[in-house]
Amino acid sequence: MIDYIVGPFQYPFMLRALIVSVLVGFLLPVVGAYIITRGRAFMSDALAHSLVAPVAVAALLGFTSYITAVPGGVAIALLMGYLSRQTGHQRRHLYRTWTLTPGQSISIEDLLLGQVLAVSQTDVLVTLVLTIAVAVGVYLFHRQLVFTTFDPVGASVVGIRTGIVEYVLLALLALVIVSGLQAAGIVLVMAMLVIPSATAYLLARRFVGVILVGAAIGVISAIAGLYLSYYANWPSGPAMALVAATVFGAATLHKRTFTVRADE
Repeated sequence: MIDYIVGPFQYPFMLRALIVSVLVGFLLPVVGAYIITRGRAFMSDALAHSLVAPVAVAALLGFTSYITAVPGGVAIALLMGYLSRQTGHQRRHLYRTWTLTPGQSISIEDLLLGQVLAVSQTDVLVTLVLTIAVAVGVYLFHRQLVFTTFDPVGASVVGIRTGIVEYVLLALLALVIVSGLQAAGIVLVMAMLVIPSATAYLLARRFVGVILVGAAIGVISAIAGLYLSYYANWPSGPAMALVAATVFGAATLHKRTFTVRADE
């Protein structure tokens, strides 16, 4: 039994994958709690898809994707926030479709679905730095983020600059999406951002509880998905998303069952 648990991590690539998966599984639901409460899930999806361009540029130039994805993602997120505020409503399609040219040294499948088993030591360090940066940002702006999320008018009245807080959240969102690309890919990073937080909303009663429970579900889903990837030979990103979706289904069933019994 112990061999089944620790056996996969005798390989260095699995150990690196575990570190990145845990960091990403923790990070995405933390920011995801603010995102889904504000109704910005579609903007997150658009932002994730728009990162194809910076990643493609890095591939063309022979750089690591983080060099262009981090500043490019933040810039795109801020631009989306600016356009959203100027037009007065959330844009769902503020991105273009980018076509990669033949001959580029980039795997479309890895870009879309992630390949956490191929992370390098540099990827681990960058993910750790991004995790620390986002955690510090959430800690420093948590009060303002919560206030502007639930009562933006009241926040403006007491002097909180809601526009700046919105841009800070979008910048944090860009960073967590960039950090999650390697593990979940552009398509599935949305699932790991939203599903654990949505599950936490079914189980927790306070917003802080939503953040903590969502982070725990994200970490568990990432680790369980990594085991499925190793033993069942499944792609790592889809396996993580499948575990998270299964937990969400179980939580939904439990919630409905509990509500029906309470009504009786």
